[in-house]
Amino acid sequence: MQRAKISAYLILLLFSFISCQEPTEVLVPKGDDGQVFALDVGGSEIPYLVITTDGEIPYEPGVAARMKIYQQQKLIQEQRIDIEYRGKTSFRLSDKKSFNFETIDGSGEDMDVSFFGLPEEEDWRLIGHVVNLQEKYAWDRSLIYNHVAYRLSLEIGKYASRGVFVELELNGEYLGVYYFCEKLKRDSERIDIKSMNASSENFTGGYILKIDKSDAGPEHDNKPLSYFMSNWDDDARYTAFNSFRSDFDISGQPLNFSPFGAPYHPMLYLETYFNYEYPDAEDLTTDQKTYIQEYVNQFEKSFFQENMPGEDPAYLEYMDLDSFLDYFIINELCRNVDAYRISTFLTKDRDGKLAMGPVWDFNIGFDEADRIPANDWVVNYNNYVSEDPWMVPFWWSKLLQDETFRNALKERWAFFRKGPLSESNIQGIIDFSVNKLVQNGAVKRNYDKWDQGIGINYDQSISDLKSFLIDRLRWMDSEIGSL
Repeated sequence: MQRAKISAYLILLLFSFISCQEPTEVLVPKGDDGQVFALDVGGSEIPYLVITTDGEIPYEPGVAARMKIYQQQKLIQEQRIDIEYRGKTSFRLSDKKSFNFETIDGSGEDMDVSFFGLPEEEDWRLIGHVVNLQEKYAWDRSLIYNHVAYRLSLEIGKYASRGVFVELELNGEYLGVYYFCEKLKRDSERIDIKSMNASSENFTGGYILKIDKSDAGPEHDNKPLSYFMSNWDDDARYTAFNSFRSDFDISGQPLNFSPFGAPYHPMLYLETYFNYEYPDAEDLTTDQKTYIQEYVNQFEKSFFQENMPGEDPAYLEYMDLDSFLDYFIINELCRNVDAYRISTFLTKDRDGKLAMGPVWDFNIGFDEADRIPANDWVVNYNNYVSEDPWMVPFWWSKLLQDETFRNALKERWAFFRKGPLSESNIQGIIDFSVNKLVQNGAVKRNYDKWDQGIGINYDQSISDLKSFLIDRLRWMDSEIGSL
């Protein structure tokens, strides 16, 4: 009995001691301005973006938001933005969405802003890799496809979108690693061609065209997200207002049926459409549209002109040879199965020739591509895929058969292989990016979020990427050398 009383007394004494202690502090991850983070990123050097919107994010047009950028938990930049979802197939398939955003001032007007030392502009992209949790797949498990391809283009001297890796928190939810990069647009620091207006002296440029799926027009503004999630028809809804059609089919034969048919009509695979990217379709005059259509038509017709011995091929009168070579080299090295037929930009500067590029969108490139053999050219896509709504234009096969193009390709490839396209340089680009992402914990945080039963082995994805590029380089050495 006495022992029981002593035990009860000790328990009461211990409870009294504990109750007198200060409550244990719960540590909440914060920025130095007091902003609470969705998760603890510690002292990570990877920029951490916190975006808070003023309402639900639409597909288009955007919604106002505030963006804060932190590095090692310190607020380094704060900016008002207008944000919307982006992408077509990737938007519909991926649980990890990508975004377009514009920088705006307090009154909602566009304003040019610099981020991470990049030139000031108002239009930017946040690109995430595609992840589908229901069907358990992910594209670009390395997270670096676009960065590597764009970096290689820049290093051979051709502009490509510049950017940095960031981690994104949106409305209190951590969304993982993104590529924060420049939108491709006419600008002296981006696609550097002359500006256009409605005056007659500007007929010759500059123009930006895009071979791609069609863009939904302003008539779709403010429609619900559910509309865009199932909006496949608009991808193939070409009109005389937003585009023009090649006069030739994908084999180089004249087309004998009317353009602008219904989306996915049976003959669509034979057609190549050029979308008006800059100026916007609504800003182009009828005469300007006529000019660029006729110029492209003359370019395509030039492949059927016979040349006298010793003369340059006729196509050189209309196209910038180096840009076509460089576009071919980067897309083939990176095995971009969308190249030539989707996300394909062309420019025509004032008094200049038709030029290819910049390169864009490699999310199913490299070792991800599975529609063509690893030991063939992407430009031969039409040999392996039949009646895809978007096929490769005929002039690429014509170029590969042309001696002038082949000889120029040999020379340019050999030059680049000694420097920017050497195995050591490419390995260095990959290692620098991967080491930074891994050592700062960004890869782990990303896949803690997005590897839900998919079974992603990040180290293996990097090893596979490196092996693919070495094999591809050596295959191209052999193929180009034997042209």
